[in-house]
Amino acid sequence: MTGPPPVPPPAAGLRATARVHAVADGRGSTALPLLAGEGPLALRRLRGRGAAAGVMLVGAMSAPLGGDHLTVEATAGPGAELDLASAAATLALPGRGGEPARYDVRLTLEDGAAVRWLPEPLVSVRGSDLRVRTRAVLAPTARLLLREEQVLGRAREAPGLLRSRLSVSRGGRPLLDQELACGPGAPGGWDGPAGLAGHRAVGQLLVVDPAFAAAPPTAAVLGEFAVATPLAGPAVLVTALAPDALRLRALLDAARRTYGW
Repeated sequence: MTGPPPVPPPAAGLRATARVHAVADGRGSTALPLLAGEGPLALRRLRGRGAAAGVMLVGAMSAPLGGDHLTVEATAGPGAELDLASAAATLALPGRGGEPARYDVRLTLEDGAAVRWLPEPLVSVRGSDLRVRTRAVLAPTARLLLREEQVLGRAREAPGLLRSRLSVSRGGRPLLDQELACGPGAPGGWDGPAGLAGHRAVGQLLVVDPAFAAAPPTAAVLGEFAVATPLAGPAVLVTALAPDALRLRALLDAARRTYGW
C-alpha cells in the first residue's frame, strides 16, 4: 500500500493582487464598485479629473522581492474613465532564494472607456531579478494612455536583471507586443549602441485613441534619444532613453502634451 501523495512545498515569496473596477454612473462621472488591495498593494481613492475616477496605488511594504508575484487588475466598463497611478517608485529587490519576482498589470477597457495608467518608475536594484508583464485589452472605441519608466540601478549602482513585456490588443487584434531585457544575464548587446547605449533610464508612452484614425500621428524624432512611432492602428508609441529618471520623465511629459490627453 502506498500513502497519500506528498504535499508540495508552499510557493516561495508573497502573492498579492490589487483589483479595480470602474463604471460610468449615468450622471456624467465614474464610480468604483470594486477597489481591493492585498499585502503591499494598497489602493486609495482620489478625486479624478472631470468625469474620471482617480485611484492611487500605495506600497504598504517593501516589494517585489525575489519570489514575489504581484498583480494589478483594472477594468473600465462602457463609458467609464479611470486615472490610475502609483505614489512612489517601485524597487525590485533581491530575495533570499534567488527566485525571480513577477509583476503583472492587466488592463481591460470596454466600449467608450478611457484609462490613464501612469505609474512612477520601476528601479532595478543590484542583485534583483524581476519579470514585468503588462497586458491591455481594448474595445475598438476605448482610449488608453500608458507610461512605463525603468531605471537601471540606484545612484552609482549596477542594475539587476529586468525582463519587461508589453502586449496590447484592440478589437481582438494585436496592436503591440514587445519585450525588453537588460542587466546581468540579459542577451548580449542590451547596453550597446543598438540597445540602451549606456543610458540608465528607458521609458515609453503609448497612446491609443480612435481620433487618430482620422488624423494619424506621423513618425518623429522628439530628441536625441526619443522617437515617436505610429502603430498599425489608431495609436502612437514614444520610446525614450535618458541618463536618469528626471530627464526621462521630462521627455515623456513633453510627448504626453503632444499626443495624450
